[in-house]
Amino acid sequence: MTRRAEAWRPARGGRAIERVFVLRDFDAAAALIARVAALARARDHHPDLHLTRYRRLRVVLGTREAGRVTRLDRGMAAAVDALARRQRPR
Repeated sequence: MTRRAEAWRPARGGRAIERVFVLRDFDAAAALIARVAALARARDHHPDLHLTRYRRLRVVLGTREAGRVTRLDRGMAAAVDALARRQRPR
């Protein structure tokens, strides 16, 4: 479970959306990255994942070919939110 999370917001001039998840520790952040990676492979839609400050994960979604946020991005965002909610608390 995330300790604090921002809402999805526009990024890259409106061509993407992003959300920051602050997890309890490095292991929780790494576990969420692994879950998001598996989801991305299954959906063939690959976000940019940025882990900083050992537990802060920024996820960026955008369909480069379309040059904008698509239904695929919004669906992936909802799925990432569900993964973050299921993350086990300490």
